[in-house]
Amino acid sequence: MTHLIERTTRAARQRLSSVLLAPAPQPVDDALRRFSRRWPATDLAAPPSGSDLRPIRGDYGTPLVGHVLDYIRFGTDFARERYDRYGPVTWMGAFGTRIATVAGPEATQLVLTNKDKAFSQAGWTFLIDQFFHRGLMLLDFDEHKMHRRIMQHAFTRDRLAGYTQQVGPCVRATVPTWSTTHPVRLYWLLKDLTLDIATRVFMGGRGDGVDSERINHAFVATVRAASSLVRYPLPGTRYRAGLRGRRVLERYFAHHLPAARAGNGEDLFSALCQATTPEGEQFSDDDVINHMIFLMMAAHDTSTITTTAAAYYLATHPHWQDRARQESLALGDDLPDIDALERLDTLDLVIKEALRLLAPVPLVMRKTVTDTEILGHYLPADTLVAVAPAINHFVPECWTDPDTFDPDRFAAHRREDQNHRFAWIPFGGGVHKCIGMHFGTLEVKAILHEMLRTHHWSVPDGYRVRWDNTSLPIPTDGLPVHLTRR
Repeated sequence: MTHLIERTTRAARQRLSSVLLAPAPQPVDDALRRFSRRWPATDLAAPPSGSDLRPIRGDYGTPLVGHVLDYIRFGTDFARERYDRYGPVTWMGAFGTRIATVAGPEATQLVLTNKDKAFSQAGWTFLIDQFFHRGLMLLDFDEHKMHRRIMQHAFTRDRLAGYTQQVGPCVRATVPTWSTTHPVRLYWLLKDLTLDIATRVFMGGRGDGVDSERINHAFVATVRAASSLVRYPLPGTRYRAGLRGRRVLERYFAHHLPAARAGNGEDLFSALCQATTPEGEQFSDDDVINHMIFLMMAAHDTSTITTTAAAYYLATHPHWQDRARQESLALGDDLPDIDALERLDTLDLVIKEALRLLAPVPLVMRKTVTDTEILGHYLPADTLVAVAPAINHFVPECWTDPDTFDPDRFAAHRREDQNHRFAWIPFGGGVHKCIGMHFGTLEVKAILHEMLRTHHWSVPDGYRVRWDNTSLPIPTDGLPVHLTRR
């Protein structure tokens, strides 16, 4: 059966790829109605008798596969269509099971603040534990609190300032070398650069050169494996490739760990090895390896996606590119430190708007540990829950013309993101809010700042990016841009 599923889904992905790369023959809304409204709505579970709770309505989708391929094709547009049709709490089929989906600021706040501790990180465990075992995002309750308290010592402002000083030379040595003679695939250039930064800042330069391509492939394999339809390591499957990638990463970090333990480096790897709370709590070797695999993936991939999205919107809105460039040029030729990067206000607005329009992590997974309710809907124990923060970024109750690129919506005189605490949450929310969000923003600003200093860039006339949602969103064609040297 699993061979049949893999052959079927591989063929479906190939057909889907041709559709993704071809010009859209009709508005996406028409395709969404055709693809996602063909299944009859049913209840997730019957509410307890006399509870006055309502059932969660939804549909499974295609047998076995569920709505996975629909999401891969349409991404957040698919999730928005279901939000409009079913409301903030619904369910769908995926990966052979039923998944409750939660969206909108109010419902999201209930899950992510988790005041009753009804939701655990076991939702992530279902998808990615084999590949990112015991990463910070997968830990729960008191254990998570303890690990985060130790890790926070690696993300103090002094540490961030040191990391930023290491980012600048790497960026300046790379961005000016990009070709201006023909269009480049910007996503892949940025992905190589962010891996170089991660190797420099996170690893202190350990493993430079020969290891980079192998480690990059390993990270790609582990991330893509999370959405594998076949959840068993059969030959030729993404799941098996992800497990092999995990083993490569474990060996890589284990090899370099003794030096990080013995030294007094300024890199993140050393910081995790040395981090100690006032109570004397420290990470074991296994803890350090697990956290490094997860943190390098998170920083490497999400920074690449965010920089790519921001660069795309700057290409399609050249007046914003010019405005941001004037601020970057005003800093002069010195490598920017943390204070200088924080003064780039226009880039702040652009990056926030890019994160709104394309959340690098569009879904956040949880699992119920007890029967609970959300906005009057009954949600039984042991149910996978997908929180969709990307939908919150488009609700008209919070955002003016939400499909329009408008960075000024984050300016002090508007601050639409303050219409609700959970209106804009690209870094998650609650106790699991991204611990590296400040460093990630500084890294993205450092790269865009150097691009603005050295180049103008544009996309082909009429070009509109399409995002591949197989795992985290990436441009299907690598984002072709033409760079012109200043």
